[in-house]
Amino acid sequence: MKSVTRSLRILEAVAQHQPVTVGELTKLFGLPKSTVQRTLVTLAEAGWLRANRKDTTRWEIGARVLAVRPAALQGSSLFAAAREPMVRLRDTVNETIHLSVPDALQCMVVVDRVDCTHAVRTFHTVGDTSPLHATATGRAVLAHLPKQDVEEFIAQGLERYSDTTPTDPDELRAELDRIRIDGYAVNRNQYRPDVCAIAAPVLDEEGTPLATVAISMPDSRYDADRLPEWGRLVADAAAEITGRRMGA
Repeated sequence: MKSVTRSLRILEAVAQHQPVTVGELTKLFGLPKSTVQRTLVTLAEAGWLRANRKDTTRWEIGARVLAVRPAALQGSSLFAAAREPMVRLRDTVNETIHLSVPDALQCMVVVDRVDCTHAVRTFHTVGDTSPLHATATGRAVLAHLPKQDVEEFIAQGLERYSDTTPTDPDELRAELDRIRIDGYAVNRNQYRPDVCAIAAPVLDEEGTPLATVAISMPDSRYDADRLPEWGRLVADAAAEITGRRMGA
């Protein structure tokens, strides 16, 4: 049991200090470097941790942690508040509806999905992650974060995923301004080819984004003329989820 407890504490420490080195964890726990390294490798092999992409000497939380988060959220007020509005939104537009939550400034995580009836549709597994700047869900969150957080995110670098991914900081800042005005964000092939989405934020009492609700569709069904209608519908659904969660 000692080794299990040690592994859990190291996992928690990585989550708190990520991306973190073996040396930093060794100092934190006062354990031999070999013991920490062995624990990190074991957790990585199980999918709980991974090496940082930019600096492989540093460790961060892996996809398995992100994948189990949705199960923990299913009993939450957010999940309960979102389900009915998501189903009604799906019935109105007959496109797939996603509920996603931000993982700090790291990524967005899909926590629920309501599928449409089309044979051809977009598909994201619950637990899937996506970058903030390249997606409608991520930019809907970024648009409602404090300026300091946005600048911290931009300073990390904006990776390109397609020809239309916003990788210029000024372009992204202008897009976030537009999202705050319109109330919704749009992604047309900026992350995955032929995948489009319109997303709006679910906010807490202080205006902090807790989640996003999104209409997702193949590019073949995207219609720019319907964007104002879709934007209003997804923004209304997000506002209803916000109100339900707060007991309004």
